[in-house]
Amino acid sequence: MSNKETTSVHQRWARLRFSVIGSLLSSPPQKGELRPALIKLSQQQWIHPITSEPMYFGLSTIERWFYKARKSIDPFGALRSKRRADAGKQKVLTVALGQAIRTQYQAHKSWSYQLHADNIKVIAEDNLAFGAAPSYSTLKRYMKNNGLTKQRRTVRRHTEGAQAAAKRLESREVRSYEVDYVHSLWHLDFHHGSRQILMPDGRWIKPMLLAIMDDRSRVICHAQWYLDETTESLVHGLSQAIQKRELPRALMTDNGAAMTSEEFTTGLERLSILQQKTLPYSPYQNAKQEFFWTHIEGRLMAMLENEREITLKLLNVATQAWVEQEYHHKFHSELNCTPIQRYVADKQVGRESPSSDQLRNAFRLQAKRKQRRSDGTISLDGQRFEVPSQYRHLEYIHVHYARWDLRRVDLINKDDNSVLCRLYPLDKSSNASGIRRTLNHDALLDESVPENTGIAPLLKKHMEDYAATGLPPAYIPTSDNNKHNTKEER
Repeated sequence: MSNKETTSVHQRWARLRFSVIGSLLSSPPQKGELRPALIKLSQQQWIHPITSEPMYFGLSTIERWFYKARKSIDPFGALRSKRRADAGKQKVLTVALGQAIRTQYQAHKSWSYQLHADNIKVIAEDNLAFGAAPSYSTLKRYMKNNGLTKQRRTVRRHTEGAQAAAKRLESREVRSYEVDYVHSLWHLDFHHGSRQILMPDGRWIKPMLLAIMDDRSRVICHAQWYLDETTESLVHGLSQAIQKRELPRALMTDNGAAMTSEEFTTGLERLSILQQKTLPYSPYQNAKQEFFWTHIEGRLMAMLENEREITLKLLNVATQAWVEQEYHHKFHSELNCTPIQRYVADKQVGRESPSSDQLRNAFRLQAKRKQRRSDGTISLDGQRFEVPSQYRHLEYIHVHYARWDLRRVDLINKDDNSVLCRLYPLDKSSNASGIRRTLNHDALLDESVPENTGIAPLLKKHMEDYAATGLPPAYIPTSDNNKHNTKEER
């Protein structure tokens, strides 16, 4: 399922607006430079989030977004479109009309919503006490919200990329860059270690180092060795970096699977972090971090060359000590000071770190699943989860979850992403007790099926209208019918 299908229109517009003014938040313009920056953005072409057509935004529009986001502690959320005042509200139907709909449903559960609407229209026209007949969309919404869903009558059982990158490097100049503020831009990447580590089961494995560097100060916000390059490891390391330092404004990554996963990109959006991706096969764009790997191999790993059995724990303890005690306090010729000195002395645009739970909940994807009407469950990565009975009327369920941790799955409101409740895995052993809650539709459904409902109102109306035309019968009875009638007369 594509990302567009799982995100609301409001969220897609907020994402576009944040991408337009995100650079102004991560690197605030100096006095007198704001208007030229806004003019430049207004002359830039953008892609419509719904139609994918090219479009432009006016200077005053971008200016309004900028000030609105700058004043908010949640810039991404502030740029979301407001919901309609009547969104989510049900048009009030008369009691008599509601009862007529429920009675008709009990007698014809296999009817389509359109057929229900057409017949209710006839009923409402014949009985003024019912009030005006509802529109098709109103009736459909009413029936779905009250569990009056349609039922079946019967149950049936790379090389081209590398060449393009090389050509681009030959035809375009490469310039060094540096942002103006601490926490304005972080670099993030994995490095495949040169030494193997010994695992408890006797295997030798080459670990990978995740390092997160601040562009302005070159401070390593966090560094940790992992056994894989998955989204789980990436989120685990980035969350520690944020809690150790602050929440950055932008993050530069490559186009690896973990960096482009839905959990990671969605988490950055929820934390209002602008993701900037390097071009494929262009590691020079992340040159500062590539240079850091030479320090790792030339100094840290060199000091461990006589250690025969390196474990993951030893490697992480040694790396943390080396980064904090040597690298951060070593004179950097390009900075003309140590990384930690620049980190402390320069202006910062970072934000306060969220809590552990907030970070954990941020890096989760949003999924849409159809609820099984038979037992009120949904399926996530092969695992079934029970939906509380108060949400049994929802045809589609929207959830937040991380694929590597199904212990926390939240049912959400797709319009504002607020958490409605937590979903738990299906416990068949517990359900075997036979204890079940009584479903309560607030007396909306009459369990007794009406007897002798006869011909449907719409068909009866068609028959009456046809009889009123005065036309002769449109068929001739068969001779068998005539003989049968003669016998009955005798």
